[in-house]
Amino acid sequence: MTDTDRLRRLLGGPDTAWLVQRVRSRLERGAPLTGKVTLAQATSAERRAAELLLGRRAGAGTSLSVPLPEVDRVLRASGASPEGLAAAVELLDGPVRDLARENAAIAAAWRDAFAPLDEALAYRPELAEWRAWLDATGLVRRLTSGPAEAADVLRRLAAVLRRLPSPDIPLGQFAAETCGHAHALDDGPLATLALSSARALAGLPFRADGGAEARRETWAAVGVHLDELSSTVLCLGLPGDAHTPMGRMLAAMRGEPVSLTLRQLRRHTAPMRAGLVRICENPVVVAAAADALGSACPPLVCCNGRPSMAVWRLLELLAGGGAEFAYHGDFDWGGVAIAAAVHSRIGWQPWRYDASAFLKASSDTPLAGRPVPTPWDPSLATAMRDRAVRVEEEQVLADLLTDLAP
Repeated sequence: MTDTDRLRRLLGGPDTAWLVQRVRSRLERGAPLTGKVTLAQATSAERRAAELLLGRRAGAGTSLSVPLPEVDRVLRASGASPEGLAAAVELLDGPVRDLARENAAIAAAWRDAFAPLDEALAYRPELAEWRAWLDATGLVRRLTSGPAEAADVLRRLAAVLRRLPSPDIPLGQFAAETCGHAHALDDGPLATLALSSARALAGLPFRADGGAEARRETWAAVGVHLDELSSTVLCLGLPGDAHTPMGRMLAAMRGEPVSLTLRQLRRHTAPMRAGLVRICENPVVVAAAADALGSACPPLVCCNGRPSMAVWRLLELLAGGGAEFAYHGDFDWGGVAIAAAVHSRIGWQPWRYDASAFLKASSDTPLAGRPVPTPWDPSLATAMRDRAVRVEEEQVLADLLTDLAP
């Protein structure tokens, strides 16, 4: 009988397979072959195999414990494996993996994959929390098949972030210029991560809430529009003119709500002069003003939630013409976030949108969500936290219409 035959008889059968696997697991983890390994609920055949290996009884009871140093000694002394237990396991079951080295190599590959993104974020403290969220959620690892695919995705994501926020660019053009393909940000892992980063820059929850409108609003918040026709802004009472297509349309529609597209607004290059422009958050204010005041309604622009690129473009045209702005929105944290975005971009004075107006409004609807600062009136945020109710524009509509009346 050869040494290999003797080894297979002692350690290579099905009744000692558990022992070989336990030893292999220790070797792969770099653990020493000391102490005992125990098999709960051992069969009689497994107990007999251990007794044959050790040359003695293997104890009683349902569990079976085998001392690894003793197995190593037996294998060396018998000549079945002169180099001991570790060599025996490799001979019977193939080379032992070095899991520590493999894990270190994988960790290094992931660090290399994230390196371009981390370089792009080095001077972007506003995205530090989002970057930590990527690690905490493992989102990149879940979206990609491994470090190789992730490296390509994160390299292009870094290029995207270097261009955000953008002043005003179509999504397809933006994707082509940053990622090399006009549809690179339509769907897939890169699109998911890019949209998440855009939400972070816009001060929104990092995880997307789904839906085409939410996607459009998110991109618009960082200066990217999906197309020139789907991005619109609702307005009423803006003065028209006789010299431009949009001006003539506004003049003809005086007294009726008008929905302007980004395409129309981008082709209107002249500043728009309108004096005081009131801004509201919800279309119901525009509809009610049109019904109540018609052509007597002063200039009114509706954000319709988070501003689209069309909203930003119209407000910038009005600001360029010297307009001053007064703002009203919902008294909830989402409404405050929208108001803060408009305030930081163009500036405005509160239109019944301060702590005093909030405390006077009647409501018993609970306020939910994460508090947002109110820089135009810091006491508003405090009042909202303390009172803990939300007030929608519909609930104060009569007061708003009174202000709009000539």
